[in-house]
Amino acid sequence: MTVEEGFYIGYVSKTRGLKGEVQLYFEFDAYDELDLDVIFLEVNKKLVPYFVQSIKLHNNSTGYAFFEDIDHIDKAQPLVHRKMYLPKDKLPERDPDDFRYTDLIGFLVIDEQHGELGEITDVQEFPQQFVATVDIDGKELMFPLSEDLILDIDVEEEIIEVDLPEGLVDLYKE
Repeated sequence: MTVEEGFYIGYVSKTRGLKGEVQLYFEFDAYDELDLDVIFLEVNKKLVPYFVQSIKLHNNSTGYAFFEDIDHIDKAQPLVHRKMYLPKDKLPERDPDDFRYTDLIGFLVIDEQHGELGEITDVQEFPQQFVATVDIDGKELMFPLSEDLILDIDVEEEIIEVDLPEGLVDLYKE
């Protein structure tokens, strides 16, 4: 399987103990809904299957797993920092009404004062809020995705209208 045939779910963050257990870090929102009987790890731009012997998921986007044939820390160590994927056919179905801030990537941002700013290239989650990143002439404009700043989100046209604080856009245009 190639990277294009799968979807990214996270990475192996570290080993745990001496018996080959690894800690997984999930960057996929609904990781607890995933079918994790086989996890594909990226090795030299190819996806190699690792069969899950046992897995324990935690609420903090992590989990601990044992893979078949990985029974010692020396066998588990090369897996650390490897990206994890699943085949696209295992992507969970989402309710069409289940809209998340990360779905805004690719949306065009239009500010009430400055007009069209550009497309959202990234959405990051911080402890208190989500922050969107827009590329303006090679500079990254970052702004919080708060209800106070968002005027409208048009899902059909992929447009988000905002009223950013005075002076914020000017910082990035200079």
